Amino acid sequence: VQLQASGGGLVQAGGSLRLSCTASGRTFEVYAMGWFRQAPGKERELVAAIRWSGSSIYYADSVKGRFTISRDNAKNTLYMQTNSLKPEDTAVYYCAAGPVTAESVLAERYYEYWGQGTQVTVSS
Repeated sequence: VQLQASGGGLVQAGGSLRLSCTASGRTFEVYAMGWFRQAPGKERELVAAIRWSGSSIYYADSVKGRFTISRDNAKNTLYMQTNSLKPEDTAVYYCAAGPVTAESVLAERYYEYWGQGTQVTVSS
């Protein structure tokens, strides 16, 4: 599976962005998928994850109520709508896919495929 993330950019605090991740290669819909982010000087963290069926598995506390993860298996595309953005949301956002379950969702080693990342910058 090859993943291509897009949709990042520069936005003012309070603004919104819609991130997309398009998959190609092996069957997309068999995998759970997630969005991670890494801010400068910080470790990469899981932001949100979603099952193959489309039900969400996980949201980080810092984004609950502001970000929404979704997927369209017919289009082989993962999305994340990010609203009410804050400067602390500034990071490179990565999409990832793998045989992840609710129990293993936080373990990066279960995500076998990664996109190249898209930069989100939120100005104050």
